[in-house]
Amino acid sequence: MYRKEVMKEFLLETYSVALPIILTTFMGYIVWLLKVQKRDRDANSKGTMLLLKVQLIEYHDRYMAEGDIPSYAYQNFCEMYDAYHALGGNGMVTKMKYEIEELHLKKKEGK
Repeated sequence: MYRKEVMKEFLLETYSVALPIILTTFMGYIVWLLKVQKRDRDANSKGTMLLLKVQLIEYHDRYMAEGDIPSYAYQNFCEMYDAYHALGGNGMVTKMKYEIEELHLKKKEGK
């Protein structure tokens, strides 16, 4: 009986020392993993924002030169701008959006 009590006490002391170490290590790993995921997510957001910016500039330059814009292109521009803005982009592209909004929608040919 004495042996079982000694073994039980030994295991309890071992757990009381080992458990905080294991939990601290595990929590450190979780924190590291979350930081890596955030870094990757931030890089993806930045890349997406830059690609949207390039496309928005191309739309702006093309349709400002033409003087009007098809409704589908206007809708695409607005949706891309909304996504760009949601990712934190603004500045000169906002000015381009105002300029695009001033263009007349291109009428379908033959009508």
